[in-house]
Amino acid sequence: MLHSLIKNIDKMLNFKTAQAHCDIPCKIYDPSTAQLAALSCVRLMDLIKEVEDKGTLNVADYAQVARLVNEKESASTEVKEAVRIIWGDYFKAPQFEQLPNAHQLTHSIMLQASKCKQSIDREEGEKLVSLVNEFAAAFWLTKGVATYSAACPYPPMLETVYPDLKG
Repeated sequence: MLHSLIKNIDKMLNFKTAQAHCDIPCKIYDPSTAQLAALSCVRLMDLIKEVEDKGTLNVADYAQVARLVNEKESASTEVKEAVRIIWGDYFKAPQFEQLPNAHQLTHSIMLQASKCKQSIDREEGEKLVSLVNEFAAAFWLTKGVATYSAACPYPPMLETVYPDLKG
């Protein structure tokens, strides 16, 4: 009941909604969120393809595809949000000096994530993973942390950039 009352007051007064990472320079940033979301996007494309390959589909299959597409689009949005936060909150003049192509790379990720929202083509998802890996390597470079690449240990088992924390 209290929730309904507050909701109605909000409608009448039209409060603005605020959203942020935290906007406090916490220095806790990590591209792994974007990487996992990009990998999830490819995995969801694979699962959609598995349903398609069944041939004759029933209502449950269509419902499954609807859920998979919704999650794929959410994962694509998550990539954009994670990269945008690092680019907008963490990257400053020293990072941009180290990475003169940071703006172009970030923009390319935004465009590719949009393509993944519009498509179920695995190649588009793989391109997104590749761009996000490039972004991750660049991020770790600005931190002075070496990286290495290895296949992720879960489907879709694509090459992924990891920080070498032992070095």
